[in-house]
Amino acid sequence: MNLPNRPARLNRTLLAILGLVLLAAGAFALGTATGVLPLLGKDSELVPRLAVPPEWVSIVVAVVAVLLGLLCLRWIFAQLGRKPANTTLRLEEPESAGSTSLSTSVAVTPLAAEIGAYPGVCKAAARLDGKRSEPVLHLTVSVTHEAPLSAIRERIAGEAVPRLKRALGFERLPVTIEARFRDGSSARVD
Repeated sequence: MNLPNRPARLNRTLLAILGLVLLAAGAFALGTATGVLPLLGKDSELVPRLAVPPEWVSIVVAVVAVLLGLLCLRWIFAQLGRKPANTTLRLEEPESAGSTSLSTSVAVTPLAAEIGAYPGVCKAAARLDGKRSEPVLHLTVSVTHEAPLSAIRERIAGEAVPRLKRALGFERLPVTIEARFRDGSSARVD
C-alpha cells in the first residue's frame, strides 16, 4: 500500500529509535541508582574527578528519560494506528431484500488498472478510505517525465473517478492524486 505521506516512514523510524534509546537509558539509570543493576556501585563516581551529584538529580534524570521514552513510543504507536485498514463496503438499496459486500481493495483494482494503461503512466495504485457515507480516494500514479500531468489528471477526474462513483453508488468522492516520477520525486495534486 502506498502512503500519501512517504516522509512519515522516516519520521516514525527515527521516533521509534529515539524512544527506545531514551527508554533504555532511563531504565539503566534507574536500575543503577536503585541498585537493581550492580554494574556500578552506588558510591562510585560516574565521571572521575567530578563531585557526585545529589541522589535526587539521578532519579529526576532517570524519570524524565523514561517519560520521554514512553511518550516517544506512544507517539509511534499513534502513528501506526493511522494506517487505514482495508474495509468492506456494503452496497445496499433501500428497498432491496439483500445486500452486497465488497472489499475496498477489490473495488479500486480496476480503476488502478485503467489509470495504469493511460499514456505516460507507468503504474497506478488506488486506496479507498473512509466510511461509505464519507469515502476518500487516494491515487498514486507513477509517470514518465514527458507525461502530460494535467491531461492525466483531467482524464482521471473526467472518466475514471465518475465511473467508479457510478459503480459504487457514491454521490461524492474526494480524490487525492500523488504523481511520482520515475526518478522517485513526486508532485502532489489534491
